[in-house]
Amino acid sequence: MIFYDELVAATERERTEFLAIPFLRDGAAGRITLESYIAFLTQAYHHVKHTLPLLMACGARLPARLEWLRTAVAEYIEEETGHQEWILNDITACGGDAEAVRHGAPDLPAELMVAYAYDTIARGNPAGFFGMVFVLEGTSVQLATRAAESLQVSLKLPKQAFSYLLSHGSLDISHIDFFRKLVNRLERDEDKAPIIHCAKVFYRLYGDVFRALPHNINELPQRRIA
Repeated sequence: MIFYDELVAATERERTEFLAIPFLRDGAAGRITLESYIAFLTQAYHHVKHTLPLLMACGARLPARLEWLRTAVAEYIEEETGHQEWILNDITACGGDAEAVRHGAPDLPAELMVAYAYDTIARGNPAGFFGMVFVLEGTSVQLATRAAESLQVSLKLPKQAFSYLLSHGSLDISHIDFFRKLVNRLERDEDKAPIIHCAKVFYRLYGDVFRALPHNINELPQRRIA
């Protein structure tokens, strides 16, 4: 079995539990309120702003035998630059206070998830960080576009309020292909095992971010039955 397929199979239970989180289900269906959507964007900002520092730290600590992976990290850095500003723009388009978010602090679940990512790089095998990449990019491709399209209708917001979700949704499938080819080049179990372990942990930690969000339901009009 190629490693990417092994990674998907090994994390099936954690992924299923993650996708069952009520906030995610209702968000994808357009059934959360504006307050809840802004709360999601706020926590997204506080972990996305660490993407570049984490990638840089990961690249710096990779061993020489994984030099090819360091080159890939440089590509990720170029791709991910500035995404936290898109989130702030979305908050503004929603009528929220982007500067208050910029200068604010994350809720505990987002803070713990970011701290675990830094700890993985600094204390363990830095390749384990790709477990976080797997979780965040994989779930975005599955959910982001559907959520953006549903919420734009239900919340009556302009498309400019969904630049982050739309940029990380189904149109971002090329990132998954890039990730798949990348991890399939790994040969040693000592590099593969930390990725699987960290992916399992990140499903839990990222799930906790959503579990802690205010889950206010936007009651949509009932469809008439002909």
